[in-house]
Amino acid sequence: MKALLLENIHPVAVEVLEARGFEVELRTSSLSEEELLEALPGVSLLGIRSNTHITEKVLDGAPDLLAVGCFCIGTNQVDLVAAAERGIAVFNAPYSNTRSVVELVIGEIIVLARRLQEKTERMHAGVWDKSAKGSHEVRGRTLGIVGYGNIGTQLSNLAESMGLRVVFFDTADRLAHGNARRMRSLDDLLAEADVVSIHVDGRPGNAGMFGAEQFAKMKPRSLFINASRGMVVDDEALRENILSGHIAGAALDVFPVEPKAQGDAFESVLRGLDNVILTPHVGGSTQEAQEEIGYFVAGKLGGFALEGRTELSVNLPAVLAPQLQAGHRIGFLHVNVPGVLAGVNGVLADAGANVTGQYLSTRAEQGYVVTDTLDPLPDDALAKLAESEHTVWLRTWDA
Repeated sequence: MKALLLENIHPVAVEVLEARGFEVELRTSSLSEEELLEALPGVSLLGIRSNTHITEKVLDGAPDLLAVGCFCIGTNQVDLVAAAERGIAVFNAPYSNTRSVVELVIGEIIVLARRLQEKTERMHAGVWDKSAKGSHEVRGRTLGIVGYGNIGTQLSNLAESMGLRVVFFDTADRLAHGNARRMRSLDDLLAEADVVSIHVDGRPGNAGMFGAEQFAKMKPRSLFINASRGMVVDDEALRENILSGHIAGAALDVFPVEPKAQGDAFESVLRGLDNVILTPHVGGSTQEAQEEIGYFVAGKLGGFALEGRTELSVNLPAVLAPQLQAGHRIGFLHVNVPGVLAGVNGVLADAGANVTGQYLSTRAEQGYVVTDTLDPLPDDALAKLAESEHTVWLRTWDA
């Protein structure tokens, strides 16, 4: 089987997949929809990062595709519903680059508070500007974290250890870490925070959540950081608030429109502004994080294609089946209606199958059952399952 990895995914992913028998093609850039339609026939596994978008049209043009691996945290660049309907599993790396993103944000808080970007630019220009004007310690300041998930909570812990007070807002019920305090509303957080850092996911409801109204409610001369999704923030409104002096500085790692390939031109209304840090979506781009992501996601892709394992899939029922050490395995993805499992077990019983393990999970309109047997199931029994009106796909594996 063939795997196609895009957007300069870490070479360790190639090693993992090749070790399991896959032919791997590694490309450095993302692909457009038309380019994907040309490249995907014959590809079983696809690896992407944030700039490659997997639409329903792409999925329709990928008849051999088994799974998509997002070598990043987000999965909003993939049509998850369309992938699930076609039985294509999608995996991501929800934890692997958390520390890297947090360290970037901590560094940006300090750089913005001390206005270090301006200092270093003037030094490179040959100007000695030894002044404390506009420069502050972060100790004793209040950090407001919007989105208190994996990244937000770790940021909370590190910020407290540096002497920052932490408040947070999340629409989900999150447990406060350390001395952090939950705010009842985003407005409450904005009124109290000296630094606001955004860490929400890419669900459609978060688009445009931070605009002119929210900036106006921030404290005068506060700092703003977005290392989540570009579509969350109105950059035009941010520009106006920086030019007016209401916002003292900002750092952005993500943008509504981002270049597709290394070296492409970058355009933003925030370019050229004082005390504004712009980075090219590198929050998780450390060698440590990328290696861990490469190892983790490649392992999930291989485990699904070769053993039918769906643990941590973001769109198919998650079945935590053990590694297939002996015998045979049947994977049956089906429409989630009553009686399917009983029908499967009836077929197994009629065939005289010696079942050594069975694992089941459901998710929305789908169910997935993995059955391990001592001997291969007869062809007529497999055909009966495959021909069921509830079948999405039926696959078998040997140890």
